[in-house]
Amino acid sequence: MLYYLLAFVVILIDQWTKWLVVRYMELGESIPIIENVLYITSHRNRGAAWGMLQGQFWLFYIVTVAVVVGIVIYIQRLQPTQRLFGIALGLMLGGALGNFIDRVFRKEVVDFVHTYIFNYSFPIFNVADAALTIGVALMFIYTWTEEKQRKGMSDGANSTHD
Repeated sequence: MLYYLLAFVVILIDQWTKWLVVRYMELGESIPIIENVLYITSHRNRGAAWGMLQGQFWLFYIVTVAVVVGIVIYIQRLQPTQRLFGIALGLMLGGALGNFIDRVFRKEVVDFVHTYIFNYSFPIFNVADAALTIGVALMFIYTWTEEKQRKGMSDGANSTHD
């Protein structure tokens, strides 16, 4: 199915880029791509987003397995008209599994995308994190547009004509 292929591509790109960082960069090394905006910085994270819950591996394993099972169930139940929702789920599945692979085999997540937004140093992230974030955003967009369509349909059904 297309959404599993998307997840697989996310995992491949995520793991390949992490391998490059681990193989060719020293921990803490930073390479400027766009000065004061974007850097490739070798960083490790033993927690969740923004370094929360450091070292809580069993919690991450349990949560990730539950999330992956839930995503697979949703993908199996998708209707052909739910393409945007399927893309969101595929991105989320790939992102969740990409970081899960790191936690299982490295006991830490490799992060490397370091951005500055108006002098704010945004937490360093990776391809899996980006896929998860984009997937969640697409899911919200899908849900919002579906709700608007449903509301429009019910408003139209309830209106009376003179």
